[in-house]
This record gives sequence, C-alpha cells and structure tokens, in this order.
Amino acid sequence: MQADAIAAIVEQWKRERPDLDPTPMLVIGRLFRLTDALDQQLRPPFAAAKLGNGDFDVLAALRRAGEPYALSAGELSRTVMVTTGAITKRVDRLEARDLVARTVAETDSRGRLITLTAEGVALTDELIAVHLDNQRQLVAGLSEDEQAQLADLLARLALSTDPARRT
Repeated sequence: MQADAIAAIVEQWKRERPDLDPTPMLVIGRLFRLTDALDQQLRPPFAAAKLGNGDFDVLAALRRAGEPYALSAGELSRTVMVTTGAITKRVDRLEARDLVARTVAETDSRGRLITLTAEGVALTDELIAVHLDNQRQLVAGLSEDEQAQLADLLARLALSTDPARRT
C-alpha cells in the first residue's frame, strides 16, 4: 500500500518526538481527510438541485419517517443532529421552494409539523438513488467483507468516542 500524507506526518513526528506515539493520527487524520474528500464528491448532486448544505438531510429525514412524511422541528433536530435553529433555517429555505410545508399538529394546535410536499418526495426519491449510487462507487475499492468490517469498526469507534459513554 502506498504511503499517504498522514503516514508521512506520523513518521515526521516519530523522528522529531520519539518520546510520543503519533499513531492515533493514522486513524483520526485519515478520517478528517476522508470526510473532506467524501463531502466534495457527494455534494455536487445536491448543489445541482440547488440545495444548501444540510437541506437534503432534512428532506431525507422526513422521507424516512414514512407517510405522512411529517416531523416536528424537535424530532427533525434530533434525527438530523443539529439545533432547532439550524432546522428552522433549513426548513425556511425548503419551504420557499415548496419542498416542505409547515402544518398544525392535529394533537396540539400550538405545535407545528414539517411535512414533505409531493415535489419534496419526488426530489428526495430522485436524489437518494443518486446519493446511494455515489456512495457505492466511493466504497467500491473495498470488498463487501472489508466494507462490513470497516462499518463495524467505525461503529465501535463512534461508541467509544461518545461523551455519554465515557467514564
């Protein structure tokens, strides 16, 4: 396997500070670089659809919720893992494009639901197919077993870094 920039950085730190173990950079540094690279390669279809960063996340969360494709701002915030303020901004943009609508909750007239419109469902269904195909191409360099192993390892890493689980 060809050395990458992160491996070179680790070797430099080993040389300059032999008293320290820089090997965690092999994981963390590569994850940061991959995040940037993946974002650049996955973003174009959303940009072509004139969606801002995070807008597709809202559309996808609503579509995944199943019919009637509606969630409260709080539910969206928890699902998309951003603040309700960020959700409000995204919903404002999507509502202006008639991809979502705000409706009154049946069980609480003070509550509001964000609901996908028919146009929002169609766009989300179109983009998720493209998005999954892009993701499939990006991991095609790994066998199915390697993809499963990496997914498991990343899940374990995510759990080990969760502040709620740290003691």
